[in-house]
Amino acid sequence: MISKSTGSGPGSAATPASGPDSPDLGLGSPAALAGVRFLRSFDGREAGPEILAAIREGRTSGVTLFRARNVTSAEQLRELCATLQAARPAGDPPLVIGIDQEGGQLQALPNEATGWPGDLALGATGSEELTLRAGQAIGAEVAAVGGTLNYAPVCDVLQRASATPMGTRPFGDDPRQAAKLAAAMTTGLQEAGIAACLKHFPGHGSAVGDSHYGLPVVNHDLDQLRSMELPPFEAAIAAGALTVMPGHLGVPALTRGRVVAATVSREILEGLLRDDLGFKGVTISDALDMKGAASSGGLTETVVATAEAGMDLLLLNHPIATEEAAFGALRDAIAAGRLDARRLEVSRDRILKLRSRFAALVQPGLEVVGCAEHRRLAREIAEASVTLVRDPHKLLPLRLNPGDRVALIAPALTDLTPAETSSYLKLGLADALRDRHAAVDEFEFHQSGSPTEAAELAAATSSHAIRIVCTFDALSSSGRAALAPLLSADAARATIAVALRSPYDVSLFPDEVAAICTYGVQPAQIQALADGLMGRIVFTGRLPINLEAGS
Repeated sequence: MISKSTGSGPGSAATPASGPDSPDLGLGSPAALAGVRFLRSFDGREAGPEILAAIREGRTSGVTLFRARNVTSAEQLRELCATLQAARPAGDPPLVIGIDQEGGQLQALPNEATGWPGDLALGATGSEELTLRAGQAIGAEVAAVGGTLNYAPVCDVLQRASATPMGTRPFGDDPRQAAKLAAAMTTGLQEAGIAACLKHFPGHGSAVGDSHYGLPVVNHDLDQLRSMELPPFEAAIAAGALTVMPGHLGVPALTRGRVVAATVSREILEGLLRDDLGFKGVTISDALDMKGAASSGGLTETVVATAEAGMDLLLLNHPIATEEAAFGALRDAIAAGRLDARRLEVSRDRILKLRSRFAALVQPGLEVVGCAEHRRLAREIAEASVTLVRDPHKLLPLRLNPGDRVALIAPALTDLTPAETSSYLKLGLADALRDRHAAVDEFEFHQSGSPTEAAELAAATSSHAIRIVCTFDALSSSGRAALAPLLSADAARATIAVALRSPYDVSLFPDEVAAICTYGVQPAQIQALADGLMGRIVFTGRLPINLEAGS
């Protein structure tokens, strides 16, 4: 719960000059009206002179911190955030410091933080209570390192067409369940004092393609949008979400048949989000370096078009010189009268109201980051989520003699999309299994490998008592052809297939092969999988998707 600061949090360096609803904090010039609209980025584990000057001179409302660019440890991150907050002018409200700590495949905090199962795992638990507790704990860890906003929850409704770009980030394919869990996560984060950010409005799950590489399009009509895409956003807005992130995706049913990004559509940003859904908080664009944003032109044109359409905060992920050019373009457009003055003031006031809330945030100590209580909660979620889809030959739990050898065939972990941090992890399943049964042989094989390689590996493991074949995202690769030699009918009586990331991989596994879904590779999920295989726990998760839909 947001409460009065005791002097250690983001509000300690400065106090707002006036109340959060004040119409003007001395920010009426074109430069100030432009600067307040930006969230900057920078390279380095320390704040360099350029970003400090942008903060000091009012050319940004805050920053987004990225794991690859800015993070080494929790202590370093806390010091960095304190330095950034200290750079703001006296009287300015705290900065927005945004962090992508979704859980699952996208975790901006370092590995010493709790490795949270993601939204899809929470969907497999079906538990609002676990989701609320996860939001509270994630929010506490983000606040402890100095963040004030978490880019979560993902409110997109997962569909087979978006299985690879979305991965384990949504709660599942049921809009009603996703709505309940999105509201619970929003409540949990904001009870910890962190602003939640709903993404990617009006819903990326039915879009074909990845907005990092182009402009995906959702071709649903208005009725479909209201029944499929919008319920999670509506529920989380009703729960009090402070910010919403519109995505770089086209929704022609909302834009009179035109295919334009939601980020530059006033019909979506104001007509749908504010007028129809009643959202009164701050909108934040998805990162403007993404190819989906480029459909509006170059960065300088996109920045002006996005602000003109009604977006409040513009998220930059560019070199310093490029970000300065974007600031200059918006400042000049404001000075030239291209943007409505009253709308500029309303947007400014929304942003300052959000920032002023952070003055009351009490920053927890670093000891909460990765604490035993949070790790126990992550394990509880993992154990409630790992799902036994089928076991036709009753292989589970494994009944092994001491000398029985187990073959573990698994891929190396990689980042399949830019919104992923799986590569920071090592799949610890072999070690977890050896802790429970010593005779485990590990073989690396990526499902995009050739059928010949797979056949050789199948032969090499044919004498093992059990073969455990893990996939990461077979649906997007050569899939069935590569897996066939490993998951043949002859081997089915001694083979267990595990979908580590996308549960849609199960559709590639033959019906006679036992199938398990973990919805991620965080340590708690791997330990829960190993315990389930060995009979220490009972698999209780349920598929958060319909495998038959869209197949």
